[in-house]
Amino acid sequence: MVGGHYRADRQAVQDDIERVYGYFPRLRGLTKRVSGYLSGGEMQMLLVGRALIARPKFLMLDEPSVGLAPNIAEGLFATIEAINREQGLTILLVEQNAHTAMALCDYGYIIESGRIVLHGTREKLSENEDVREFYLGLSLENERRSFRDVKHYKRRNRWLGVNGPRNLLTLGRAIFPTWRGRRSAV
Repeated sequence: MVGGHYRADRQAVQDDIERVYGYFPRLRGLTKRVSGYLSGGEMQMLLVGRALIARPKFLMLDEPSVGLAPNIAEGLFATIEAINREQGLTILLVEQNAHTAMALCDYGYIIESGRIVLHGTREKLSENEDVREFYLGLSLENERRSFRDVKHYKRRNRWLGVNGPRNLLTLGRAIFPTWRGRRSAV
């Protein structure tokens, strides 16, 4: 598997390949296929697996759920969380699915138009009225809100101090242990 080609210890590479198959069992049956013909979910599994074979200290994933069926994306995120937990690997994961990002991170940044407009712990962000209303679609009482019922974005865009709507949420988060042993998110 690409990713271990520069490593001298072939047995360790084989052990890492087996660990990747443990995370992504579907890949075991795809060893003879050309990667360009894999489905979107299979391709994402392969990309993460290839990266893990290289034994990185820091793994960056940009929008791994784009184009994936919800159940496939959910499984991928569960595996990413398991990799972080089991291997202690630093993972920077940028994701526009705010619900998923908030569920996985301990610390997050909200980026709009290339600027960090809000950041904080998961608890702080999930209690923020603007985050709840615009990104999670919730009221302060944890009720689902329709976007028809949400006040106009322009009026509530106070953290930017700009006029008019901006891009949708890009909530970047990295799940990684800090030097104190806690998980943080970017």
